[in-house]
Amino acid sequence: MTYLREKYMNEVVPAMMKAFGYKNVLEVPRVTKVVLNMGVGDAIQNPKALDAAAADLTAITGQKPVITRAKRSISAFKLRAGMPIGCKVTLRGDRMYDFLAKLFHVALPRVRDFRGVSAKGLDGRGNYSLGLKEQLIFPEIDYDKVDKIRGMDVVVCTSAGTDEEAYELLKLLGMPFRD
Repeated sequence: MTYLREKYMNEVVPAMMKAFGYKNVLEVPRVTKVVLNMGVGDAIQNPKALDAAAADLTAITGQKPVITRAKRSISAFKLRAGMPIGCKVTLRGDRMYDFLAKLFHVALPRVRDFRGVSAKGLDGRGNYSLGLKEQLIFPEIDYDKVDKIRGMDVVVCTSAGTDEEAYELLKLLGMPFRD
């Protein structure tokens, strides 16, 4: 069992039950999945850029990404429907908890002038979205082998019904919110 899952079972569940008055352990919200998305606009002219982005996501998550394709054509961007335009990874289970622990304790503190993440990323249904400006904050990425700095979106999906429950869950798990 991973460190973050043990913390969830031993510390977060009792604290959430006390704070929100849950009567059953199964009522306590939990993290269901984490989705990492990397859009690669350069893939239209340079298909190798998509391979580099997929290699970066594989190194970060330990799981092979799925190539996402354009849904419709946009002539201003010379984009046709069905062209590969990005990649994404959906993490569940132990890999999800390992990634969250790495994100909270290793990657986010490496961001320049980091003062915490904003609580405005909550969407009203208990999910949290976070945008990262560069993939270099993860220790698996070798700085010398990076061809271009790319950002990524991280979406943490929880079973919480409200933002307050999701905020408390993520805060107790170790998400460094700025207060």
